[in-house]
Amino acid sequence: MDAVEEESLKTFLKWATKLGITDSPEHNLLSHSIHSSSCLGKSLYVSHFPEAGGRGLVAIRDLRKNELILKVPKSALMTTESLTSNDQKLDSCIARHSHLSSTQKLSVCLLAEMGKGKSSWWHIYLMQLPRHYDTLASFTKFETQALQVDDAIWTTERVISKAESDWKEACPLMRELELKPQFSTFKAWLWASATVSSRTMHVPWDDAGCLCPVGDFFNYAAPGEESFDGEEDLESRKRDTTLQSNFLWDDTDSSEKKDVEQLERRLTDAGYEKDVDAYCFYARDNYKKGEQVLLSYGTYTNLELLEHYGFHLIVNPNEKAFLPLEADIHSNSWPQDSLYIQWDGRPSFALLSALRLWTAPQSQRKFVGRLAYSGLQLSAENEIAVMKWLVANCHTLLDRLPSSVEEDVLLLDFIDNMHMYPIHEVGQIPLACGDELVSFFEDNKLQKKCNAVEFPLPSKAIRSLERWKLSVQWRLRYKQILVCCVSYCKEVIEFLSSQHISCKKAIVT
Repeated sequence: MDAVEEESLKTFLKWATKLGITDSPEHNLLSHSIHSSSCLGKSLYVSHFPEAGGRGLVAIRDLRKNELILKVPKSALMTTESLTSNDQKLDSCIARHSHLSSTQKLSVCLLAEMGKGKSSWWHIYLMQLPRHYDTLASFTKFETQALQVDDAIWTTERVISKAESDWKEACPLMRELELKPQFSTFKAWLWASATVSSRTMHVPWDDAGCLCPVGDFFNYAAPGEESFDGEEDLESRKRDTTLQSNFLWDDTDSSEKKDVEQLERRLTDAGYEKDVDAYCFYARDNYKKGEQVLLSYGTYTNLELLEHYGFHLIVNPNEKAFLPLEADIHSNSWPQDSLYIQWDGRPSFALLSALRLWTAPQSQRKFVGRLAYSGLQLSAENEIAVMKWLVANCHTLLDRLPSSVEEDVLLLDFIDNMHMYPIHEVGQIPLACGDELVSFFEDNKLQKKCNAVEFPLPSKAIRSLERWKLSVQWRLRYKQILVCCVSYCKEVIEFLSSQHISCKKAIVT
């Protein structure tokens, strides 16, 4: 953080203190604001976490799980209501456009407030907001195609189309408000809607939620993530659990249900509390002094994190990979969105149950249906058939994608090199990804002469490079899940086959 950013942060924290925001909830809010120049310093402080996307909050002392660590009074929350209450023109115009969604209204209000410049009461807070986001709505056609997986590409195209539609619907309101031209463009709309999507928190009186100064410094942790070691290798974790009796799933079913129930009881670690008229944040875990303090926004896959927040996680226990399924596989009482491969390569409970029943002979399905829906193995032969089907389909998907896992790993290294220093050898790019590099040049109107890349890259190209990297990271993670599934299934097949052979030997003996 440079000197200008540091001074801006100090000014912001002092402003926040005057609003009664505090990380020392045991103190009287008014007293705290009078005697402190910063709302932080008792429990938390701002630090920089490059691997987490930028600024975050760090524990300044040991924190206990479920301890109240930050309180933001209602008067400090930015909502459509708070923005229109002091702006009669904005209030009356918003009222005349009741057909707009709550998020569209808040996005327009945010742009109108930005247009006021330094005269805005919220100016100090607005200056702390990011100037750019990497949500799916901001992806170009090139960056969208770089996702490679059809479902991900379709999702991104849908998100972009929805953003354009929302902007066009809101344009009449923005013209009525006479916003400055730069705040009425689609680019400005993408910024405002991404701010609303990525930074708002739930409040009971507005579906759009609220912007919460200081509270929006928390970085994300997935529900249940505390049970995983982010440094641990995915493959080793999978191997540790594969050759156990949980091949049959019946031993783990009850414990899994308990875990789900615990997650459902607490998917977030903050909320508006009416009795104290403030947004309250609680430690989701025990934190040692110096550790980053994280907040759970809810359960999201990596694609959903990209859609709403503009980032994804290397290890996400909520990540899923979907396989194309024949219609009669997901017609057996299981919702289609429950049929997936988990982040660690294991088929979900529903997918495994559905495939067991589908693989069984038609004449036996009614008889074995109860067993399949209970998560029980029907027979060793049936289980092996299911695993072989999964292996074949994972291989088919991997073969259809334009690049391999190994090529994507090399490409990510190449992208990092482009970001850090000039690349003089374009031939370094993996052959299968050469077309992508050409598309990147064309998409960003970069000159490529004599196998050299224009350097330093323009700011627009740098942002595109970051989104391209996100796309490659996402598709790599998808492929790794399929690879892990293949390994898992082969180990199950080997285990069951060896058990079958052992049983035969025992019978002969």
